[in-house]
Formats: sequence, C-alpha cells, structure tokens
Amino acid sequence: MNCAQHLIALLEAHGVDTAFGIPGVHTIELYRALGDSRLTHVTPRHEQGAGFMADGYARASGKPAACFIISGPGMTNIATAMGQALADSVPMLVISSVNQRATLGRGQGRLHEMPHQGETLAGVSVFNHTLQDPAALPEVLARAFAVFSSARPGPVHIEIPLDVMAAPAPEAPAVAPARVFPPAPAPEALALAGEWLIQAERPLVLLGGGTAAAPDAARALVERLDAPAFTTINAKGVLGLDHPLDLGATQSLPAARRLAAEADVVLALGTELGETDYDLVFDEGFRLDGRLIRVDIDPQQLGRNQAADLAILAEAGQAMQGLLQQLPNASERGGADRAAEVRGELALAADPELAPYVPLYATLREALPEAIVVGDSTGPVYAGNFLAAMPAPQRWFNAATGFGTLGYGLPAALGAALARPEQPVVALVGDGGLQFVLGELGTARDLGRPVALVIWNNDGYDEIRRYMSMSEVPHLGVDLDAPDFGALAKAYACRHLGVSDPASLHDALGRLSDADSPLIIEVDAAAWAASL
Repeated sequence: MNCAQHLIALLEAHGVDTAFGIPGVHTIELYRALGDSRLTHVTPRHEQGAGFMADGYARASGKPAACFIISGPGMTNIATAMGQALADSVPMLVISSVNQRATLGRGQGRLHEMPHQGETLAGVSVFNHTLQDPAALPEVLARAFAVFSSARPGPVHIEIPLDVMAAPAPEAPAVAPARVFPPAPAPEALALAGEWLIQAERPLVLLGGGTAAAPDAARALVERLDAPAFTTINAKGVLGLDHPLDLGATQSLPAARRLAAEADVVLALGTELGETDYDLVFDEGFRLDGRLIRVDIDPQQLGRNQAADLAILAEAGQAMQGLLQQLPNASERGGADRAAEVRGELALAADPELAPYVPLYATLREALPEAIVVGDSTGPVYAGNFLAAMPAPQRWFNAATGFGTLGYGLPAALGAALARPEQPVVALVGDGGLQFVLGELGTARDLGRPVALVIWNNDGYDEIRRYMSMSEVPHLGVDLDAPDFGALAKAYACRHLGVSDPASLHDALGRLSDADSPLIIEVDAAAWAASL
C-alpha cells in the first residue's frame, strides 16, 4: 500500500464517507486509491465549489467531508471557501498535492509551483501541514480529527508531495481512531455562574452556533431561567419554532440592544459576539452593561470582542447541562413578557426594508416546512436572517455572515442535499451571486437530486446599488444584464419556472419532488414587489 492508499483507508476509519474534488495529474494517486474505497466522490466544476459543497455537507450533517485538490491553482481556487468555513467554524479536511520534496521552494518553474503553498493557505486554515514522511500520516490525521471533535473546528489543510504520495506506507496494525472529547467546564466556574444566574433579575442568554448540537439543553436552560434569548444566524432554530423566549438574530436593532444593555447578567454560549451577528449596522452600538458569563470551546475567543466577568472554557452542550444542574428550580422573571414587548417594538413585518420579503418566508414555511434553506449574500437572505424561523438547528445557513462571500448558495445546498437526502433543500441566491458558480448547475444535474434553486433576479448587485445610493455614489459596476436562466436550465437539463408573486412561488415549490432533477425557480423581483 502506498501513502495515497493508506490515506483513503485512514479517512474511512475516521468516518469520512464523502469527498469533493476535480482530478488532476498531481492527484492521480489519490484517485487510484479512491476507486477501491467506500467513499462517495463528487466532481464539482471548480475547486471553490468543492469547498462550498464540503461546507454545506458539514453544516447539514455535523461531520467533515474531504476535498481532494491539486497543487497551485486548485488551492488558490478553494481558498475562498476555506475562508468562509474558518469564519463560521465549519470542519473541512483539505488534502492537496504539492511538488516533490527535493524541488520545494526552489522556484524552478515546475507545474503548479507556488513558492510557499502551505504558507499561502495558512490564513484560511486552523492548521496546515506538509507531510514529509508517509509514516507520519496517521498522526497528522489524528490531529485534524482532534480539532474537529474537541476544539473550535475549521478547515485543516494537509499537503502531500508527489513523491510522498506514491511512496510505500509502512505496515501498521489496524487501530481504531481515538475518541477525543471536548473540554468540560470547571465545576467551580459552573457553581459561580449558577450563583450569578440565580441572583439575576433580568438575565439574557446569547445562543451562538456552538449550541446548535444541543438544542434540548438550550431550550431547557432558557426556560429554566425564564430569560429572553438571542439566537445568532448560525443558531437559528436551536429553540425550535416560534419559541416565546426567542428573539432571533435581531441584536443589531434598537429595541433588542436596549434589552441587552438592561440585562443584569448575560450568559453568552458558543458565540464570538462578532460584528455580523451583533452589529450589522456597523456602528459598534451593541453594549452589555451587566455581568457577562462567556462559554466557548476556544480559549482565545473568551477574550475577544466583549470583556467577560466569568470565562468558561467548555463545549457549549456540556456547559448547558452543567448549568441546569446548578439551577434546579425554574424561575419566574417575566422573560416571555419582556421578549414579547421587544418583539412588538421591533415589528419586523412592518419594517419597510423587510416587508417585501415577509411573504417570501411565509411561502417557504408553508410550502416546505422541513426544508434546509441555504443562502448566498443577497437581499432576501439578509432579510431572512431577521425573518426566517426554523423548526430545528442546521436548517438555515448562508454566506451573509463572517467571510461574506458570493457564490456560496448553490454548491453549499448541493452538499447539504448529499448529507440529508431525506429533506428538501432550497438554495436562495441572487442573479449576481449565482453567476460566480453557474458551472455548478452541471454538478446539480449530475447528482440528480430535487434541489430548489430560487433566484431573486433584480438585475445585478442590488444591495451594493442601494449602498451606493445611500452614500451618494454613482451606480457603477452594479447594473448587470442577467443571463437567460431558462435557456441555462435547459442546457443543464434542469427544470425552470418563472414566478412573480407568492402564489406562483407556492405552486412552483410544490413541484419540487415531481422529478429527480434540480428545479430553478426564477423570481422577478420587480414584479414581486408590484404584486404586494
């Protein structure tokens, strides 16, 4: 067995069942090994698509997929997807080739040569490693999966020189991968946090993406505290549908900010307290004046953005279970009334910026109540971060936060559809962002799954157009002529329907499962607005 074959065997042992990649001359040994494996391989049309698919797969399934990427341009192509995954703490294993060991760093003009490939990708990786010896492969993979299961996850990059890839792997006994557990909260920290929370008169809970794997504990905790809760964009659905204590991801809005500032004890769980969740108006106006208890799996995160009075290094689910033991009795602090008052003041459905999208999400909820909705950076998704309600976590994710890339929606939705074939998947994209990844319509056709691609067609980059207008900047580079999406659908053997109002959208979504092929639903944004 050579190193590439050993790699595939180790991936199977670690539970990886899906790989995304485009074969190349520098990864040919990986594909020799892959052919005899149990891994499902998906060929995107661009390496960025491979990364976005792995991202969507991991968010929907909770486990990492692998990406097999050629050296040089393959790695620069996937870097954007790795940046998005790093920003949102999404596990992803990127395996790449690199030139032979004897040539590295010599600038000889070899195929796909980069002066320092690993260093180039270091900024979008939790860690990256150049494998110099096949015997070290089990150890390096063990490090990667330890990160995925016991630390703040993100992309890990392992590059394998061509001569190492083909080199014999040393024989080693088959050993099951170690079970690695995340850090548990310190008992004395839980006791102090419980004491503060029992004494609190106006507690507030901030639920971040780190709580998504423990929705039952999150719900029990906020109910026992009788405390309003903000659920960040990546935690949407963690409290279930329409929970009376859930104020959603509204932390950037004035009424929500007043509630936060008035809280005497704030419990922040698995959230980085970052700009794209708490300061979408970019004025640094989110303020916490009460005692702040922070729980995070990343020790560095405990000191960022907001200074904590009590910082607890722990996985959020374990911390919530521990806090429930410190709070044996349910409290009555009028939390639901406080949340209802804020909700009434927010009046999201009446906000003129959000009103055009209210019927969009009402229609999605009625037509496909169990759908996973995957969004790009586009106006309807920005609005949906406020408006959309999900029955469970890992049903709503998008590229409007963190790294904020365009082109994410379609390929990430395909990854989610592979991970959760029993659930409908909707990709919500703009006509501008979709043009970053039009080729992935071919991947959608190849997979033969009834994914809905809802295109909000407003002839270009409307969000930037509006910012230009507000800033009194002439519209330059934002008015685009969209392609004929009907013709593109036909070319890629996808179904296509044009809609202009909520009723026609509902009818179109009802046809999603009529065939095992992607369904492109093109929404005329101007006609939609006129119909309301």
